This record gives sequence, C-alpha cells and structure tokens, in this order.
Amino acid sequence: MSKQKSKTTAEARKDKVEKLLNELGHRVYDDLESSKFPSLSFASRSVSNIVYDKKLQQFVLGSGTVKRSAGNIKHIRPFTQLLWLAYFSRKLVDEKKTSTLRDVYYSAQAFDVEFMDQAESDELITDLEVLLGSAREEFNVYPEERSAIFGNMTIEYTVPGYEGKKLDLSAHPDGMMIGPAMTTAEFADTDAEMVLAIEKGGLFTRFIEEKVHEKYKAILINTAGQPPRATRYLLRRLHSEMKLPIGILCDADPWGAHIAMVIKSGSANAAHLRDLTTPSGVWLGVWASDIQKYKLPSDPLTEIDIKRVYELKSDPRYKEKLWHDELDTFLKNKRKSEQEAFSRYGLSYIVDTYLPDKIQLLKSN
Repeated sequence: MSKQKSKTTAEARKDKVEKLLNELGHRVYDDLESSKFPSLSFASRSVSNIVYDKKLQQFVLGSGTVKRSAGNIKHIRPFTQLLWLAYFSRKLVDEKKTSTLRDVYYSAQAFDVEFMDQAESDELITDLEVLLGSAREEFNVYPEERSAIFGNMTIEYTVPGYEGKKLDLSAHPDGMMIGPAMTTAEFADTDAEMVLAIEKGGLFTRFIEEKVHEKYKAILINTAGQPPRATRYLLRRLHSEMKLPIGILCDADPWGAHIAMVIKSGSANAAHLRDLTTPSGVWLGVWASDIQKYKLPSDPLTEIDIKRVYELKSDPRYKEKLWHDELDTFLKNKRKSEQEAFSRYGLSYIVDTYLPDKIQLLKSN
C-alpha cells in the first residue's frame, strides 16, 4: 500500500476517536448548560446481558443498559473517573502517545484521580470502550502482554516518526513483537498463503528454525497463550485485508481448545467489540483424538480440566461436530498432551509429519 494511503488510514482512525470523545464531552457540557446533572448511559456488561449471536459467531451485548449520573451520590466517583479517562484518552490521541493499562492507573494519581486498584481502573476503561463503541487500542491504551510475528512479509509503519519506514518480518530469528506500531502498520508485500497462530513460544521458535514460513509459505504468530487483543486484531486484519486463511495450533487440553475459540469468536469480556474475531479461523489441533492417533506422551486430566471441558460443552460456540467430538474424546480418555510432545519422535517430526495433514485441512476449509 502507498505511503499516502498509510497516512490516510492512521489519520482516519485518529479523527474517528477524536469525534467520539468530542461528542462525549459535548453531552456532559450540554447537560450542565441546561442546569441538569450530567449522566451517561451505555450497554450493560452484566452476565445476563451477554448473548451469543449465531450470525456474528460471537458474544454480543444485549439491550440492557446502565446509567451513571452525577445526580446520584453513589455514581459520582465512577462518573468522574470515567470522564477523566476520556480526558486522558484525548490527550494520548492528540499528542500521538501510547499508554499501557498499568500506566493509566499510575497516571491517574498525578491528576489526583484515585482508583482502589488497577482492576478498578481496567474496568472503567472497558466501560469507556462500551460508551464510545471503540476498542481501547483505538484511543492508544494497550496491555503489557506482547506476542510475536515472523514470516515473509514487509510492513510499512504509520506511527509518528516512522511513517513510511518498512520492516521485513523475517529479519529477526526471534520474531517481531506485536505492539501498537505493528497492529497499525500497513501490509506492503508478502508471498504468504496462510497464517499459523501458535500457542507456545517453543513451537513458534521450532517452526522458524525449520523454515515453516518458506516450506508452507506461512506467516507465523506466537500467541503467547491466549492472545492479547492486539494480536487478535492483527489476525483479523491479515485475514480480511490479505485474504489469508488462519490456522490455529494449541495444546491438546480444554484450555488450548478455548484459546482457539477465542481467536475465532472472541470472549464474553469483549462482547462489546467486533474487530477482534476471525470466525473462519480453523482449529488445526492438537486435538484430543491426536493423542491416540500419534501415540503422544500424555497426562491425566485433572478435576479442574474436566470441569472446564463441561463448561465448554455448555457454551453455544462449541456445538459444531469437530468441537463436540473432541470435547467428548477428552472426557472419554481423560488425557491431555502438549504441542512439545511430538518431540518424542524427533525435533522435526511435527513439521515433517504432523503439519502437512493439518495444512491440507486448512486449505480445504
């Protein structure tokens, strides 16, 4: 994509958030001008208001709402905290700066705005997301976690001071960290035909060593466990903008299955957002049935693991045959295994023997 288009994309995102924050400020100001206690209403994030949308294939917020009013003494504290967060977000956008969730919590103290702990601060940042209908990353607030990306792709930065600068994602053998600059970069050039999202850093490194990016023309992403939202946003962009299929490789346990589903359909905690899911993503394994098929070293499921399987079975997202059958296999065999278990057959086995079958599955979807 051209340098001019990259700038236009970044500026459009900034303009959108500024407009939303301005409108929020005007709502409060107009209430004050009308001699009314200012108030804000937005969708409730209570469990009872989170519903599964089959068409979108993700959880969404229902019609229930909550109201914060300066006229209610119990609301004054969260109301003012929310307004300060909006003010601070506007500063970040205007000054083209970024902040972490942790940094926002400590920055509040400099403005004599107090939160009991970071959990309270994080909750109100999520309320601001719901209020604005935008992810916190759009107003430049990011978590601390970082995952990584590697592959034959050139990106072009759009962040201030780096506009137009290009980076080859195969230039560093440890991969490139996925941070704010990476998620907002433009995709300039690639010969990749797919994306493989990998739960474990060890397997991510093995795939780089075994040149999976060249053998299968794959962009590799280390999700570092359940992927941070920036990583899920990047996965969605790679699919929607580059038309690349997304394959997901996780441990053979209920937690791994859930990581794959979060990439596909998001989480209940992010039911108010739409840009973090890739419904067409394909769970490639490691499946419960793969433990038997490949005679992998395994461990017994714990009581917590079994409880988690039953929780997933009651989740409407896991009703499709593949998910249903694999969850039942976990319960039948009561065994779990990890991606690294393939090393029993040699360091290259997972790439040379296991991965080809899974790649065919991804291509056939």
